[in-house]
Order: sequence, then C-alpha cells, then structure tokens
Amino acid sequence: MKTGRIIKSISGDYSVQTNDGVYITKARGLFRKKKTSPVVGDVVDFQVENETGGYIQHIHERENILLRPPVSNINKVIVVMSAVEPEFSQQLLDRFLVVVHSYHITPMICVTKKDLANEKQINDINQILSKYEEIGYDTLFVGESEDLSVLIKPLIEGIIVLSGQSGVGKSTMMNRLFEDLNIETNKISKALNRGKHTTRHVELFEMEHGYLADTPGFSALDFSHIEKETLTDLFPEFANIKSECKFRNCTHINEPKCAVKTLIEEDSFYQLRYKHYLTLFEEIQNRKVRY
Repeated sequence: MKTGRIIKSISGDYSVQTNDGVYITKARGLFRKKKTSPVVGDVVDFQVENETGGYIQHIHERENILLRPPVSNINKVIVVMSAVEPEFSQQLLDRFLVVVHSYHITPMICVTKKDLANEKQINDINQILSKYEEIGYDTLFVGESEDLSVLIKPLIEGIIVLSGQSGVGKSTMMNRLFEDLNIETNKISKALNRGKHTTRHVELFEMEHGYLADTPGFSALDFSHIEKETLTDLFPEFANIKSECKFRNCTHINEPKCAVKTLIEEDSFYQLRYKHYLTLFEEIQNRKVRY
C-alpha cells in the first residue's frame, strides 16, 4: 500500500503523486456505496497493481473541500478578477468571496490586466482594493510587466487555488509561472463580457513549498449550501461587529440599533457591500425549498 496526493483527475483516472513518482489510479467501487469519491487535493492510500497504476482504497480526512470545482485540503483561494476584458465587477468579486468564506477557506484578491486599463480605471481599482485591505484581505494588482514569480511564488504554501470567471487571465498566469506549460488561452467575447472555458479540469502544479491549482472558470456561482442566517458571517466587516447589534440574531435589515447599518451610513464602499449582502440574502430567502 502506498500513500500520495491526487494532483489530477480526468475521466475516472486519478494521478497520485508519491515520493517515488506519479501513479495513475482508479477508485474502488466502495466509494460509490459511501456516496463519495476522491477529488484533487486528497491524500489517499492505494494498492499498487503494476509499476505505474493501482486502486485507491482509502481517502484521508480532509481539512476542507471546495465543491465547484472539486478540490480538497486548500490553504488559500486567490480570487482572480480582471481590470478590463472582462470589466472589473465588485459585485462579482463579493460573490466569489462569499463562496470561498462559506467553505472556511481564506481568500485573497488578485486583479489582472493592469497594463490594459486606463488611468481612471487603475485609480478606481486601487481605491477599492485599499478598502478590501482595511477589512483584512490581501490583494494584488498585476499587469504583463510584473514578475509573477516574485509576487505569487512567496504565497504558495500548501494548496493554493486560482479561481475566477473565465477570461480573467488565470491560465495566462499559470503559463507565466510554469515554463513549458502552454495552457490554452482564449480572448473574451465582447458581446458577453466573459471568456471561454479554456481550463477543463482541475490540476495541481508543484512549486517549492506547495501546489498551485488552475481551475475551470465560472459562468455561475453556487450558493445552495449557504443559509441566510449565516450569510452575515461571510462578510468579515459585518461579522466583526455583529455583537454590537441590539439583537443577537440580527440580520442587519429591519432590526433597530443595528451596528452594521450604522457602519454603512457614511461610507459608499460599505454601502455597496451591504447592497450585495441584501441581494444575496434575498436570493437565498427566495430560493426553492430543497427536499
């Protein structure tokens, strides 16, 4: 029996990296009975059947798991947005951050294509990122001229996932970080303001102190696992002051003496974040009951 980490999964074949190489394995049928399956990032035990392959017998306990796309044992998610092409959207950024927080994973913000933005766009994004830094987020704003090795590589400890909508430059970042990778990239559709899905599977790429994962881009985000009662905890600046609200279970909507509503009264950034909170709260409240 050998132990290793799944670094790639395609069509039921799991590439497991061990101290003595990579084995192509398959999952035993017992996982179907348990209604689970191995995912990229899992540490697994497998029975060797030949020199290069075998069958996964056991999945070690996971620290966490991101369901879409499926990756486990994540240390940090870098939410990648672009300054232009597609145009920067704070609402979309907030939705990504909420999803990452919902899986108890630390998010970081990276905005790309700085070199394609005009001066006003750069100034606006810098101001927005400074507000996210005040909340506690780490941020990067990068263009073609920046050395990603200097900016990104020091962040790689454990499993780091690049996540964001299609066309923001995740695959381009991977190609710049790893020589001879040549991940396919496509230009965005100007009509739809989004890119085509160029990454079709999740794969971990090894770096000095961990792995960097490229993931498929998103056309939609899933909030089905988030309840309206816990949504406030996924906005850190609201979670940090909710104890100051008059009511312990304050939703920060209609309750009197609400600390969150006091916070947003004179700050346009937090007003916009609060608007995004209300939109998500309403979406979750109005979704169909799951049976």
